Amino acid sequence: MSLLRLLVATLKHPGIQFLKNQDVARKVFLQNRLCVSSRATEPFPSGSNSNYVEEMYYAWLENPKSVHKIRGHHVAQLDPLGILDADLDSFVPSDLITTIDKLGFYGLHESDLDKVFRLPTTTFIGGNEATLSLREIIKRLESTYCQHIGLEFMFINDVEQCQWIRQKFETPGVMKFTNEEKRTLLARLVRSMRFEDFLARKWSSEKRFGLEGCEVMIPALKTIIDKSSEMGIEYVIMGMPHRGRLNVLANVIRKELEQIFCQFDPKLEAADEGSGDVKYHLGMYHERINRATNKKITLSLVANPSHLEAVDPVVQGKTKAEQFYRGDTEGKKVMSILLHGDAAFAGQGVVYETFHLSDLPSYTTNGTIHVVVNNQIGFTTDPRMARSSPYPTDVARVVNAPIFHVNADDPEAVMYVCNVAAEWRNTFNKDVVVDLVCYRRRGHNEMDEPMFTQPLMYKQIHKQVPVLKKYADKLIADGTVTLQEFEEEIAKYDRICEEAYTRSKDKKILHIKHWLDSPWPGFFNLDGEPKSMTCTPTGIAEDMLTHIGSIASSVPLEDFKIHTGLSRILKARMEMTKNRVVDWALAEYMAFGSLLKEGIHVRLSGQDVERGTFSHRHHVLHDQEVDKRTCVPMNHLWEQQAPYTVCNSSLSEYGVLGFELGFAMASPNALVCWEAQFGDFHNTAQCIIDQFISSGQAKWVRHNGIVLLLPHGMEGMGPEHSSARPERFLQMSNDDPDAYPEFSEHFEVSQLYECNWIVVNCSTPANYFHVLRRQISLPFRKPLIILTPKSLLRHPEAKSSFDEMVSGMSFRRVIPEEGIAVEVPNKVKRVIFCTGKVYYDLLKERKNQDLEGQVALTRLEQISPFPFDLLKEELERYPGADLVWCQEEHKNSGFYDYVKPRFRTIVNHTRPIWYVGREPAAASATGNKNTHMVSLRKFLDTAFNLEAFEGKMF
Repeated sequence: MSLLRLLVATLKHPGIQFLKNQDVARKVFLQNRLCVSSRATEPFPSGSNSNYVEEMYYAWLENPKSVHKIRGHHVAQLDPLGILDADLDSFVPSDLITTIDKLGFYGLHESDLDKVFRLPTTTFIGGNEATLSLREIIKRLESTYCQHIGLEFMFINDVEQCQWIRQKFETPGVMKFTNEEKRTLLARLVRSMRFEDFLARKWSSEKRFGLEGCEVMIPALKTIIDKSSEMGIEYVIMGMPHRGRLNVLANVIRKELEQIFCQFDPKLEAADEGSGDVKYHLGMYHERINRATNKKITLSLVANPSHLEAVDPVVQGKTKAEQFYRGDTEGKKVMSILLHGDAAFAGQGVVYETFHLSDLPSYTTNGTIHVVVNNQIGFTTDPRMARSSPYPTDVARVVNAPIFHVNADDPEAVMYVCNVAAEWRNTFNKDVVVDLVCYRRRGHNEMDEPMFTQPLMYKQIHKQVPVLKKYADKLIADGTVTLQEFEEEIAKYDRICEEAYTRSKDKKILHIKHWLDSPWPGFFNLDGEPKSMTCTPTGIAEDMLTHIGSIASSVPLEDFKIHTGLSRILKARMEMTKNRVVDWALAEYMAFGSLLKEGIHVRLSGQDVERGTFSHRHHVLHDQEVDKRTCVPMNHLWEQQAPYTVCNSSLSEYGVLGFELGFAMASPNALVCWEAQFGDFHNTAQCIIDQFISSGQAKWVRHNGIVLLLPHGMEGMGPEHSSARPERFLQMSNDDPDAYPEFSEHFEVSQLYECNWIVVNCSTPANYFHVLRRQISLPFRKPLIILTPKSLLRHPEAKSSFDEMVSGMSFRRVIPEEGIAVEVPNKVKRVIFCTGKVYYDLLKERKNQDLEGQVALTRLEQISPFPFDLLKEELERYPGADLVWCQEEHKNSGFYDYVKPRFRTIVNHTRPIWYVGREPAAASATGNKNTHMVSLRKFLDTAFNLEAFEGKMF
């Protein structure tokens, strides 16, 4: 075996980390300190010397751990400023050959550099040459790995993928660009930099979070899009933080410049209802012709809050949906690009959650290109204080994504890396990271002073020659362009900006709908309003109910052996179907199945949703004798039906809820549901709920019909398995408790249209069935929060008749008293209003105390928006009765603080609404069964003590 073959083979072993910018020691001699004598020339003579080298090689293979201690990136040239080490470590090991005199460390001499070695077939540095001198080998390896590009990929445990990357970077001459390509790159840099300069001149005191210091990001993105379009991509969905967003909108998405410039006008009036959002959070959707390929391309930049990485899973979900609706199972038509900041990429946990969705069957988008704008600073925080990992991109290693680090002041290196990234994604359908090592010319924003905290860095930045000038000087020097042509390109774009600025002064009204990132063509009127304010009844024909019940009770596949316990469950379903009744699980089955019949795609996602946390759903059947053989009966309902997707998610709330929100953005003709394992766990996804679901329409005029299923109920199971925290959703509801509404013909639908989301707590399976179907029947889309039951799933009285679900029936916002109390309302002494599971506790207690004629029970099924009209009727029906709100939650949680002022508004503050329930508490529930039962007994006694509130003031 030749010396060179030995050493190269060693380097190529998958266990070796091919860390960035490996220099001569790294690439040839350094690994594992293979101290081979210089006498071992090519070819090896037979005998002891050859055996010695091979023994050293195999000894290393058996103990690869020592290799990982050696990092050969210390001579990297990645930082444009030349003052920082990309991996935060300035230590240079003594065994790195940085000068010729260090050859002696390996028993080599300068004379050995001119010896010729045969190249192994597994390296690409030779091109068409089979042999090279050691000097030339070192030169070529240095050229590939030690200049402005650093590669991390040898941790990937796939030889084909590693070899693919080596070929892309080792082959001589691969980074040569034509003059036309260089001119295009220069023109794109001009647009990127002059756009920022123009904003700085016109609005010097405005925050815009400019891209200065990483202007190369614009041509980088355009290169990725060009190459992807060339390979067949038709739709690119992007997510990014605020830095550089306006520039991306202008020069990548191609938003009209006047629409951007008018956003700086403080007198600009908003034409849309809602809060709107700052200009550097807005999204955009645009279809255009890609000039490089002359193919149609659709670009979507998803609106994002200041929570920098929160948009990551949203983009992935939207991408997955667009692929799904196109039948693009391999991601050859639709792809995603995510941009990140270095501090956020390393620091935000949702990045990790999103990466871990990348290869899951129901969540993969077949590869995402991640572009990191590595400013080497986070606001005012030095990287050494911001992360424990060597690089901000190390999180990507967990999914074997290659990482390409590149000096952002070398535009051609950046373009080459971006081309390779696009090809990698198209070839392997896997994620890839492009790390643009750059700097931030200004502070965190244009008003911020960075010299307070980074004085040395910013002294260097103030001296830094802009990348546009560097690259222009280079092209002018080599004759690619002339100075006049360069100046004309600048003047041309400046003129475009000035003309757009003049037009922007004519704009007096801001239409946020023009910034919509996910339009639904044909769903709304041309002005973006619903086509009607009516909602058709949600009941269905009885024969359809029977058919769905029959399929839900069977196994559609032959020779499929199910669990004996599941056989009992299916038998019980069949009995219920024959008896024309449904429980909770069967009602859900019928809602989903009927929507599939209507061509509506249904997607249910979350932890353990296939079986159901409480073993009630069983939408995926598992063959007990054949591994991985499953059956989804829901997909066997009709010959022509929409597909049903039910998928257990990773153990993530933040990432998965964001993903499902993004999926629901893509089309209004789908019912997308996310179920929490327990409602309590939604708080780890609070960012998605607060920033996207609650306020998304108000900020971005973006409708979304996502459904959150949150198991809720006080059953003595402790503070993490009891409460879905309904008070939080109700507090964020936008209806006014003090405003008494005007009741119109379409009040119910109009009220739903004006709210920001819908919160329901159903007490019957039929109402659950109807509210799911109403979500699609409405002429608009709103998020739906459903507090779902746990013990009621099997409660003998929590069943509904087919009569409540057949054609003509609809969701009941309020279920009034239907017993003997309603026959003699003047004799009713107390009306107890409640919601959810506690109704069954009250019902049982009322019967035990024989108070059916004196106490009426009224259920609120829809909590928000508040059903003023129906409750007004109930209050007028019992004019002399006490009004009581009863809940099982503690007083400082649950529903009381929301319903009390609204009840008071209905009665014009003339009657009190008394509280019955548990006392205020810091924890949402007790974990002690006895304490739970004692507190339940206490408030039930109060609820039916008809003298409990006599003499009390309100």
